[in-house]
Amino acid sequence: MFKYACLNNISEKGLSRFSDQYQLTENVQEANGILVRSASMHGMDFSDETLAIARAGAGVNNIPIDECAKKGIVVFNTPGANANGVKELVFAGMLLASRDIVEGVDWVRANWNNEDIAKIAEKEKKRFAGSELQGKKLGIIGLGAIGVQVANTAVNLGMQVYGYDPYVSVDSAWHLSSRIHHVIRIEDIYDVCDYITIHVPALPSTKGMIDEHAIAMMKTGVILINMARDVLVDEEAVVLALRAGKIRRYVSDFPNSTVAGRRGCITIPHLGASTEEAEDNCAVMAVEQLSDYLENGNIKNSVNYPNCDLGKCETGNRICVFHENKANMITRFTGIIGSSDVNIAGMASKSKGEVEYTLFDLDNAPAEELINEIRNVPGVYRVREICRRS
Repeated sequence: MFKYACLNNISEKGLSRFSDQYQLTENVQEANGILVRSASMHGMDFSDETLAIARAGAGVNNIPIDECAKKGIVVFNTPGANANGVKELVFAGMLLASRDIVEGVDWVRANWNNEDIAKIAEKEKKRFAGSELQGKKLGIIGLGAIGVQVANTAVNLGMQVYGYDPYVSVDSAWHLSSRIHHVIRIEDIYDVCDYITIHVPALPSTKGMIDEHAIAMMKTGVILINMARDVLVDEEAVVLALRAGKIRRYVSDFPNSTVAGRRGCITIPHLGASTEEAEDNCAVMAVEQLSDYLENGNIKNSVNYPNCDLGKCETGNRICVFHENKANMITRFTGIIGSSDVNIAGMASKSKGEVEYTLFDLDNAPAEELINEIRNVPGVYRVREICRRS
């Protein structure tokens, strides 16, 4: 029996995917798996029972990733599960910014009690005349799950799309329309695009990437859209650029004191993934990944450990080893197993940065002495036994 805890409300469509092998607990310390959305886990004490954390969403800034890696706690996220919801909000933001819809709606609200509002509106509407998306150049920074959907939809709307992502995955490349202009210099986005939208994670290398220098290279009158993370943009520089007329509109999904209420800023209250469908999709993916890991040791979409899949545990004796990514570690493990006269029926090992994850399927149930010997190898963080025969 596995126990799981929820730190936030998680969609029932996801939780219903748990089999009768799982039991919900209010005591996080006894949970083998933890489901979370926005609750901060920094400073949380993790018990030896904690095996995995599944974030029902893409961002994991609320989870101590490195600390979990050193403790052999796998942290999952759900990339792409909320992509359609964010994509749709991107185009809503583009339309709001290009057609001056917000200002027009505000004018109607301010004049709602004027009995001649219809007649006046015909005279005033020229103040809110905007531009169409068709034929305009859209620059997309980041071609992950969301960026690809934005790119393909924009092509279908008749836009000229330029995509920048030096690390675009094979999967994303396969799903990307052939009509996208894939540029190798981000400056090519800044130089030609009428609209720029950002879809990269918040990393040391990306924080503040849209700064005064980047803005200076952009076309005058550009519309900048940020549905990814507020820290990617130097918003004080954006406000100055709005005042100077360099940027026409800044659309952000992250309200804060720098941009909220500022002229030229359209600030949305973090609604990117706040749709019923996105919450359901994220929960389903999180539960399925968590279940596969707890039951079989397989890892998919982890942010601190590599993808590693040995299929369903058929032998009944599988051990999972979390360890440093350095030479001769696997040789040490196989030597220990071999000296115990236990045959290895299957093995998979993958590395990610400084960490590595290795799965062994054994023909016989390993003795406790074997497990402890592997556990005591320098550089081993954790050893799990799963599917062990009684």
